[in-house]
Amino acid sequence: MSDEAPISSPGSLPVSPAEKPAAYRVLARKYRPKDFSDLMVGQEPMVRTLTNAFETGRIAQAYMLTGVRGVGKTTTARILARALNYKTAEIDRPTIDLRVPGEHCQAIMEGRHVDVIEMDAASHTGIDDIREIIEQVRYRPVSARYKVYIIDEVHMLSTQAFNGLLKTLEEPPEHVKFIFATTEIRKVPITVLSRCQRFDLRRISASDLVGLFSTILSKEAVPFDPEALAMVARAAEGSARDGLSLLDQAIAHGGGAVDVETVRSMLGLADRARIVDLFTHIVKGDAAAALGEFSAQYEAGANPTVVLTDLADFTHLVTRMKYVPDAANDQSLSEIERTRGAEFAASVAVTTLSRIWQMLLKGIPEAESSARPAGAAEMVLIRLAHAAHLPSPEDAARRLLELSGAETGGRPVPTRNGASAEPQAGPAVEAHSVETVPVQRPSGNGATMLRAVPDAALQPIGVGRLEDSPAAVPAAKPQPKIPIASISDIADLCAKNRDIKLKTLVRGFLRLVHIEPGRLDVNLPEDAPKTLLGELAVKLKEWTGIHWVVSYSRELGQPTLVEAEQRAQEQRVNDARQDPDVAAILARFPGARIADVRIRAAEEEEAESLAPTTAESEDGDIVPGDDIE
Repeated sequence: MSDEAPISSPGSLPVSPAEKPAAYRVLARKYRPKDFSDLMVGQEPMVRTLTNAFETGRIAQAYMLTGVRGVGKTTTARILARALNYKTAEIDRPTIDLRVPGEHCQAIMEGRHVDVIEMDAASHTGIDDIREIIEQVRYRPVSARYKVYIIDEVHMLSTQAFNGLLKTLEEPPEHVKFIFATTEIRKVPITVLSRCQRFDLRRISASDLVGLFSTILSKEAVPFDPEALAMVARAAEGSARDGLSLLDQAIAHGGGAVDVETVRSMLGLADRARIVDLFTHIVKGDAAAALGEFSAQYEAGANPTVVLTDLADFTHLVTRMKYVPDAANDQSLSEIERTRGAEFAASVAVTTLSRIWQMLLKGIPEAESSARPAGAAEMVLIRLAHAAHLPSPEDAARRLLELSGAETGGRPVPTRNGASAEPQAGPAVEAHSVETVPVQRPSGNGATMLRAVPDAALQPIGVGRLEDSPAAVPAAKPQPKIPIASISDIADLCAKNRDIKLKTLVRGFLRLVHIEPGRLDVNLPEDAPKTLLGELAVKLKEWTGIHWVVSYSRELGQPTLVEAEQRAQEQRVNDARQDPDVAAILARFPGARIADVRIRAAEEEEAESLAPTTAESEDGDIVPGDDIE
């Protein structure tokens, strides 16, 4: 750009100082798509569908455009309105070929055409606004082929407004078309959605945004760095409008050029190469080096939360490249991200990457909400570096089994697939689970160490009991004295110990979710006593001799004993009503009802067992042992 003469826009002819330069238009407005060929950036499926519909004459009466902010919903609505009303000297029909401007195109794209009515539902939410539209649809368009109503942010209409629009939307006049746009498609009633042809405008990929930015800057004659455009594309998060706004800001910030340093400074980003270095220190477990690298980035102006977020993005990239090597071809990636990412994908285990990812997901909100974001971020990095030295759960379990084998003279070590490793010296015995318990065993410096003690020492199982010194083996775990496998068992235990109040509460409020010796998970109704679980835990420990953990669960669980009995009783009553004899009695005596149904199967069996000794009446008849009620 020359300093000798002012120019109105890049690439134009010089103008005299006396002429007033044209008003500057931001890039998002200046390069707003004007036809379907411009919309091909990221929205190919929608363009293909509309192309086929227009060619076959299958034009819908209403369209619903949805997507995140800045993907082109309002612009697409205007282009669609332009295509519906396209008219030139040669063409007078709806078409998607809009290369030659028609009679109505300019006015429609500028939002000032009399037959294309745009309404913002955010400020026109009531039924009165919709009633005005309903009254106007009766009149034919003034000059265009169709009267098109574009309603932006349609999800903000009230329920009454939606209901008022339904009938007109289902059967609009032939000269009326509706185009809706929304970012919250779930808030739109299904009755409205079912009457519209829906198009989901996709997020624009970072590589497509980089290509769009490159084209625009070339037209603007603005020098740029491709890596800087990749930074802007990542910050835009799939929104072309946000990306172009950031690009405008980057041009102003860089004094007419877009380079890496100015964009990084503007966005508060960390150097991608330095993020890779930080990741390297974390994987190696070098906390001091990681803190030093973070401090350098922080002093250079990087936001602590952004550093952690970029670190999470690189972790995700490495994990993705481990399974999808083509991910390295993303145009928005820098060269160092491609090469170093591939190296880490080949060398770092998935369990390590997953652990880093989970810890960062938890650490980023901590840094965002902390009064000292830098300190919170450093604590996250320290945890990450420390975790690098920790074994994976699989390795830890395998190591414990190896240690238990060494302590007991060597026995087969079970592997993950259930097979046994080569037996070591010593008699082979049955494998047992291993539990780590603190054992007083002095080390060389006098400190107390932990060693793995096989679970067989705590609870003998099978035939291979291991011998150990009495001092090293703690007392065996107490076993439950009374088997408890259901809520009914607990109720019987309450009755056996004459605690009628607790039995009533157990029967009426406990909904069993899970039970095992020493643990009970239950669900409670809202009207259950607050102290029930605590009292039950104390009583169970007193009656069974072991400690019980009684906890509340959000799962619904089984019905209470009272509920189960009520359901069973209702079923018996229903079954009795179906009996022909009972039905005949109820029909014979109006007003009669079934008060109760009792089944005495146990008493009948007892009577049968006592048949030889049953007393006889004076007539010699056997006296029955039960009644029928």
